[in-house]
Amino acid sequence: MHTIAVLALEQVIPFDLSTPLEVFARVRLPDGRRPYQVRVCGPTAQIPAAGFAITTAWGLEALADADTVIVPGRAEGAPPPSEEVLQALRVAAARGTRIASICVGAFDLALTGLLDGLAATTHWVAAPDLARRFPKVEVRPDVLYVDNGQLLTSAGASAGLDLCLHMIRRDFGSAVAADAARLAVTPLEREGGQAQFIVHPQPPVPQGSTLEPVLAWMEEHLGEELTLDLLAQRSSMSGRTFSRRFREQTGTTPLQWLLRARVRRAQYLLENTDHTIDRIADQAGFGSPTAFRERFKKVAGTTPQSYRSTFRSSEHA
Repeated sequence: MHTIAVLALEQVIPFDLSTPLEVFARVRLPDGRRPYQVRVCGPTAQIPAAGFAITTAWGLEALADADTVIVPGRAEGAPPPSEEVLQALRVAAARGTRIASICVGAFDLALTGLLDGLAATTHWVAAPDLARRFPKVEVRPDVLYVDNGQLLTSAGASAGLDLCLHMIRRDFGSAVAADAARLAVTPLEREGGQAQFIVHPQPPVPQGSTLEPVLAWMEEHLGEELTLDLLAQRSSMSGRTFSRRFREQTGTTPLQWLLRARVRRAQYLLENTDHTIDRIADQAGFGSPTAFRERFKKVAGTTPQSYRSTFRSSEHA
């Protein structure tokens, strides 16, 4: 059972609080089990909000026992969190707890110092203020969410839903996350528009997947020609068995997984190197610049050159 602790503080935004409660509580595994237990935690038993009060069944000590802590946004003018709250978040982080913020909850998370030196996002209206107040944080105002591994942040309220689904996909794979998305009546990942702005550090796979060794090998050999027969052979399976288990455990086909992994590799190279488009096409395993441009646009929603213009790091600008 994976415990989700949702932190309720004074003047919490109701939608930001209810989103993780609703999404995680509905998740079902293929065998029908509920993998998440959701708890509302706070520094006091009653948390004042806009026009009503929230009763918390758990105190701050529950943060230390949680697998994931959610920090929702709070209304403008809300008092800063107490040092007790900030320290509870730091202690949880030191234990390896995953911590995610929704919308302007990034401000409270930034106050702990945990986001220093990392990329983060928040609602686009508040992004300039976040950058001004926390200069050690690399604020990315145009993305839906940023996943740094242990620490995650999301943009506006709807992006908080995107982030919750992303975490479900990280924990249990795309098939389980897709089912959660259907229950929430939302796409698992937005197509077009801002789809190219979502930051994915690696293709999502369920924890403990029996395919982890071959997935890691695929990541290391993206620039090579990888056929279904070769991948099945690496897994000591027949092609049919490998394809079936791959879809069961990742929610997609081996070739689609490779395509998205290669696009992610290309995104990194476009952002952080001066390599030509032709060279990146080869390094990411697309075979030809033409195939690279077509497939990159299909997945990322924009051309490689446009992506580079938008996200090129200052070091390489």
